Amino acid sequence: MLGLNEVALLLSVLASAALGQGTVRSRSLSDRTRRVALNTFTDAQTAGVTEWTSWFNIDHPGGNGDYERLEAIRFYYREKVCARPAAMEARTTDWVAAADTGEVVHSSLEKGFWCINREQARGRVCSNYHVRFQCPPGSMQSYWTDWSEWGACSTTACDDAGIQLRQRKCVNTQPMPLLLVPACLGHHSERRECSNPPCIAKWGPWGRWGACSATCGGGRRIRRRTCVRTSETVRCGGRPTEIQKCGKSPCPAKCQLACTEGRPSEDCSRCTCDDHVLQGEVRAVSGVPVAEAWVALDSQPKVIRALTDAKGQFRLEGICSSSSTLISIRKEKFAPITVSTSSNGTAWSWVRAVLRSAEKPYIVKHPEDKVRHEGGRAMFCCKATGSPAPDKYYWYHNGTLLDRKQYKYEEDLVLWSLKPEQSGKYYCKTSSSAGSIKSSPALLTVIAKGKPACNSTPETHLIRLPMDCVQPGTDSMHYNAGRCPHNKCAGSLGFDMRCRDEAGFCCGVHDTESRTIDCGSYSLPIRAVTQCGCQKCPQPTVLVRGRVVTADNDEPLRFGHIYIGRERAGTTGYQGGFTLQIPPDTQRLVVNFVDPTERFLDTPKVFILDKKGGSIYHNVKVMRKQTPIDINAGDSNSISLGEIEGEDPIGQLVIPPNSFHKDNGEIYEGTVKASVTFIDPRNITTAAAAPGDLNFVDGEGDMLPLRTYGMFSVDFRDETNKEVLGAGGVQVLLDTQHIKMPEHIPKMKLWSLNPDTGVWEEESDFAYTTTTAGGHGRSKREERTFLIGNMEIRERRLFNLDVPENRRCYVKVRAYMSDKFLASEQLEGVVISLINLEPKPGFSSNPRAWGRFDSVLTGSNGACLPAFCDAQRPDAYTAYVTAMMGGEELEAAPSTPKMNPNIIGVSQPYLDKIDYQRSDHEDPALKKTAFKINLAKPNQNNIDETNGPIYPYVNLIACENAPIDANHFRFFRVEKDKYEYNVVPFEENDLTTWTGDYLSWWPNPQEFRACFIKVKIHGQKEVMVRSRNLGGTHRQTKGQLYGIRDIRSTRDMREANTSAACLEFKCSGMLFDQAEVDRSIIAVLPQGNCRRTGTNSLLQEYLIKHPPVAQNNESQGFTMLAPVDPLGHNYGIYTVTDQNPRVAKEIAIGRCFDGTSDGFSREMKTDSGVALTFSCPERKINRESLFQRLQTNPAQTLSQMARSMRESEGMQAQGSPTRAMAYPSEQQGRTQNRRVTPTTRRRAPVRTPQRQ
Repeated sequence: MLGLNEVALLLSVLASAALGQGTVRSRSLSDRTRRVALNTFTDAQTAGVTEWTSWFNIDHPGGNGDYERLEAIRFYYREKVCARPAAMEARTTDWVAAADTGEVVHSSLEKGFWCINREQARGRVCSNYHVRFQCPPGSMQSYWTDWSEWGACSTTACDDAGIQLRQRKCVNTQPMPLLLVPACLGHHSERRECSNPPCIAKWGPWGRWGACSATCGGGRRIRRRTCVRTSETVRCGGRPTEIQKCGKSPCPAKCQLACTEGRPSEDCSRCTCDDHVLQGEVRAVSGVPVAEAWVALDSQPKVIRALTDAKGQFRLEGICSSSSTLISIRKEKFAPITVSTSSNGTAWSWVRAVLRSAEKPYIVKHPEDKVRHEGGRAMFCCKATGSPAPDKYYWYHNGTLLDRKQYKYEEDLVLWSLKPEQSGKYYCKTSSSAGSIKSSPALLTVIAKGKPACNSTPETHLIRLPMDCVQPGTDSMHYNAGRCPHNKCAGSLGFDMRCRDEAGFCCGVHDTESRTIDCGSYSLPIRAVTQCGCQKCPQPTVLVRGRVVTADNDEPLRFGHIYIGRERAGTTGYQGGFTLQIPPDTQRLVVNFVDPTERFLDTPKVFILDKKGGSIYHNVKVMRKQTPIDINAGDSNSISLGEIEGEDPIGQLVIPPNSFHKDNGEIYEGTVKASVTFIDPRNITTAAAAPGDLNFVDGEGDMLPLRTYGMFSVDFRDETNKEVLGAGGVQVLLDTQHIKMPEHIPKMKLWSLNPDTGVWEEESDFAYTTTTAGGHGRSKREERTFLIGNMEIRERRLFNLDVPENRRCYVKVRAYMSDKFLASEQLEGVVISLINLEPKPGFSSNPRAWGRFDSVLTGSNGACLPAFCDAQRPDAYTAYVTAMMGGEELEAAPSTPKMNPNIIGVSQPYLDKIDYQRSDHEDPALKKTAFKINLAKPNQNNIDETNGPIYPYVNLIACENAPIDANHFRFFRVEKDKYEYNVVPFEENDLTTWTGDYLSWWPNPQEFRACFIKVKIHGQKEVMVRSRNLGGTHRQTKGQLYGIRDIRSTRDMREANTSAACLEFKCSGMLFDQAEVDRSIIAVLPQGNCRRTGTNSLLQEYLIKHPPVAQNNESQGFTMLAPVDPLGHNYGIYTVTDQNPRVAKEIAIGRCFDGTSDGFSREMKTDSGVALTFSCPERKINRESLFQRLQTNPAQTLSQMARSMRESEGMQAQGSPTRAMAYPSEQQGRTQNRRVTPTTRRRAPVRTPQRQ
């Protein structure tokens, strides 16, 4: 009798024959072929005849790996997989068996097959697999449905047992007689035992206490609870009620308060007059009524007696008029106030109160760094303003709160008998009802007894030598001149208990020695530092310079008012330029630019300061006000926020009817001229016009960053466009479709900018609302979701749609003198700016909008810029980074034609993850002054990402102290053809490195005079021009070198074969002792085949009239005693004096390029303002080289060479002396300076000795 498997096989063969699906032989051959070298996973308990399914591939190896789950395969291909497969085979899509791939894989006949990326060898990921299963024949035509849910238990009583049942059905997929279809194997139903939980009884929670039976003298109160049980057979233990004593306080004695008017109040705290009424009025500073203000008695501030109405008025009954009563008035976002009532002898009294807007505390005096010897004393000072004024101060040492009782501090902290362990950072924190703020930390250094105040050994400082100066034996173009670190030290103070030490002391140059650098063909003198010591610090004047222009077309803000805080500090010039001198103790500089013509927005800016370099240049952008539109004050009005062509507005302002009011609080009716200017982050050109620095202060007093979705300014005026109007109850709607990061939606807030502090302050939260709106390009209106916030326009402030962002990092950037990126040539005082960009939906690397703008100043170890970053998605945030130094844009490291990690400064594979691209990466015509990166937060478990250039926010110290060989991004100055050498080394970006010496290039550290001479070159190529600067008339410097300056001439694009150089020279004038003038001797030397063809007649006349006159017998150069007077462009001499050397030089170079005494240009103009003219023709090659002759006529050249060699051998055989052979070389051509013929070549050996 046939077994079950044989019957099943026979039925499947009959079914195949009936359906015409192929012969039995072909199927068996096919199956036999597939079984060769199978990589199978088999169920050992399954036996008999089976057949393979088709191949399945439902997952790809992205993400965490490749998962071919049986449950998922059944979901998509239910009829093609049997209920219990007998075996499974897995292969890659390249037909490699799973066992042969070398990968770690998993399989189960119940779960399927899977491979996980993190389990693979380093650098490998899972392959793409597909699987198939072995099933009994015909099992895919008949299959069981899923089991139904278990039915209810047959018993319902608690603590009892019963039975549960579930079922399934056998389903046929082929329309054929039942006899030909194999039946499903197994049972169609299953049973299992079930039981109900034990019977329980437990008490429910206690109810509230009832009222006390007595208010004083003792009473009782009761509370109850209920028993909850599952059967009548069980009960709860305990009592259902509980009694408690209450009202224990003794009953008060009879009130003893004597009232001259009225009667004592119920609590006996005051006198009350039932027949007297106090009426009051509360207004803001602008005159607008303040509604819903809390009114209370000052003696009971927590008991609210009344609320002001819409007109700002309130009414209190029972306030007696015979005595003065203090009334406390409070309102959110206003500073609380206490006012006194006045008696008028009638049944009515009036009081008027004016509320000022609340202002969070703001530090106006920060503690300053101190250096003291052990046993000394120090005082740190802190002062803050605000409304209300801060009333509490707290001091911290290295983050730990100091005990107020021990140190007895308030605003000032005094430390006595200092010890080394008291060194560290000190800061203060101050609070008021409006908030808290922390000061900048001050560093206290306590030098232990016996230790020197300053390390006397100078540190290494390599200076670059001229290009033609190579030291014999070393081939080095650098020399160690030494320098002192210029950190603060403990000097002799006249009085050490000041907030700011009267005279700061630094480690400076104590002694130098004169040395000579051997350059091979010549030598250079240098003053090298040999000893450092503690001395008074040079105090450079701290300046902020810049130019204010509009963001749309660079129109200058002419004669704009400049405010620092609430004080007028200056005015912009006709071209928008400005210069501000800043007090040296300033920690945070907030400058507000106000347009008196009211065409531009008032723009507060937070500027960074350079207390070493003395001057920072800022290119300030301001927004132009939108043209006002007319709206009716009696209607409901809606104004869109943000209008980008092809896109919907980001939001809108909704102004209810009758919301406008005048300064005196009177409701305004009529036409309103409304101007709403929106700074749209979707337009990246507006990033530089962002006011403030996008920071806010949290409840703990820490300054934290914001990420903006747009800023706007409103200006409402009456129909005459004169009186400014306020508006109450204004709604701000923000369209959520523009918020690409869903996690930002619940954190979105409305902020306003405090123009005095530059800090954003919270106005209101947002709530969800749905409205019907028609978007751009929509043919019909549709429902959309908005965030809605409420605001009141009380004053002309900027408003912001922002979210606090905690995904923060730091980006390390360095600036260099050249593209050689030498550690000794780092630049300080460079302004590095980073614009955070928001990605498009899906977090594509192509940015959509900017969200934040930050600037940081480079120091001796580069700069660390704050930025938003993301650990999960590398391109969730991107950024553009730029660098500027004194108005000059620096060039970023290139990313084309090949990504070179050694040039960019970031190693692989992190560089690919960051996706570094310079601004000209795709379009070479663009400027090279910026780069774009993905802000991928580093994975601390990946060693490739722990060495920069992006650091987690908590690793700021690691970023600031990163070594030069750590990953970082790079900028450099494009000055390949410029060189400066000073005998007394000086770093122009750090004025504290100045050394008082007769040979110092700059004799006065408080005033720097830059001198340039314009040299015109006639020639096809640009030429290097050098100035050699010697002492001329001063007895201490006569004949001694001050320094060397090299510059390559710049091509005039308007005139062919003409260029010019603006060459710096040492100005004449007083030396550092301010005792005697030195007329320095200047030698102008073009490098090459040059001849002087012209000298400015006015300059020549001046030099003759102001002897002594230098001799100019040689036409290859020009020598003069530098003029003492600032001559100007008519003489070809350009002189600028400034408190910063870099600024003085930049201005002088700009005038020299322009050829005027007051202009500025970066394009060379050789037709004006020239002092010297040289002709520098290119040397002509008058004969061909041997290589050229071999290329043009090889046969003749070889024949001539052979004939010359034979003649030479014959002469040597006759004993003639050794002679130079006349080979057709370039050197021989230079000597003869004529075309060589075969005849002259033969005569050359005879004539050569005669010339020697």
